[in-house]
Amino acid sequence: MRKQKPVSPPSMEAFAEAARKVSLTGGQEQQRTIRAQKSIIDEQRAALEAVQEKLDLYEDIGSRVVKHPEWLSPKKSSKDHVAIPCMMFTDVHWDEYVKPEQVEFINKYDRTIAEMRVRRAFKRAIHVCRDYMAGVRYTGFQLFLGGDLLSGIIHEELRESNRGTVIESILSVAPMITKGIQSLADEFGVVNVDAVVGNHGRRTQKPVAKNRAQDNFDWLVYKWVAERLGDDKRITMRVADGPDAHVQVHGVKYLLTHGDQFKGGTGISAALAPLLLGVHRKTKRQNAIGRPFRVMVMGHFHKSIWMPEDGLIVGGSVIGYNEYAYQQNMTPEPPQCALWLNTPERGITVHAPVFVSDRQDEGW
Repeated sequence: MRKQKPVSPPSMEAFAEAARKVSLTGGQEQQRTIRAQKSIIDEQRAALEAVQEKLDLYEDIGSRVVKHPEWLSPKKSSKDHVAIPCMMFTDVHWDEYVKPEQVEFINKYDRTIAEMRVRRAFKRAIHVCRDYMAGVRYTGFQLFLGGDLLSGIIHEELRESNRGTVIESILSVAPMITKGIQSLADEFGVVNVDAVVGNHGRRTQKPVAKNRAQDNFDWLVYKWVAERLGDDKRITMRVADGPDAHVQVHGVKYLLTHGDQFKGGTGISAALAPLLLGVHRKTKRQNAIGRPFRVMVMGHFHKSIWMPEDGLIVGGSVIGYNEYAYQQNMTPEPPQCALWLNTPERGITVHAPVFVSDRQDEGW
């Protein structure tokens, strides 16, 4: 068996070089660790700065939130007969085209007719309050804007049949709403407006929860109107950044929503089943977060339902009956806006819907 040669120990120079390499390797590893930790710290600092920027933005927005005026809920009661009229203006579907021959001549709708009906809504609201409910001193006017101002592009058939593009619709409907609100201020002295978006104004085919309001054409119209009315001290307008809005009139707490969250309405009970279930769920949610309401005001169903004692007011629609409603065998209803009086003593009292169509004047 061959004997192995003994291994000579490393020289002092070799030992020193090996030690230097080990030290260098350890230093490099330490440097990498330090750089990684510094990168994490930089990311955390950037994230903190971003959070602070958002916080500053939210605080700035919060400081500019339009508050509801005190005249909606005065502290002192009046000895004379006072009231605040409330109107639900919803489902205009501006630029939708309804062919009368396709709905058995129950309705016709185009931009010209829409202009007439929007004008009538505000003009007749004034007429009903002033001439049909005389003897009452009105201390202001509460306007609910329930959404679906535009026909929109959520369905392919609407893209094909609309009488204008979305941009054209926005530019033509916004001045109409602005003038209508100004006419209410001319008559009643002060006006408060609360607005929520509908489903027809969304830019996506399917409903969304994230940025539901801000990515909706209704929201753009409302902001346009609010900006134009910003210098009018008689008018306050709040545009909801979510699906719901809250307002209190003479002690009655309202929750304003569009109504597309509630599904159903074609059965024997029509829309009552999904809507009363919706009232229950909204009530439960609001009680849980400490913001209860008394009555939910909404649109969407193009149907008037007057059940304030059960917490529900559903306004009619400006557009009225269309091909979809006919195909779904829904009961036709004249185009209208729900209008009622709020008094300090009784809360919700007189209900007087505003009918906005005039077949002879509209020429069909």
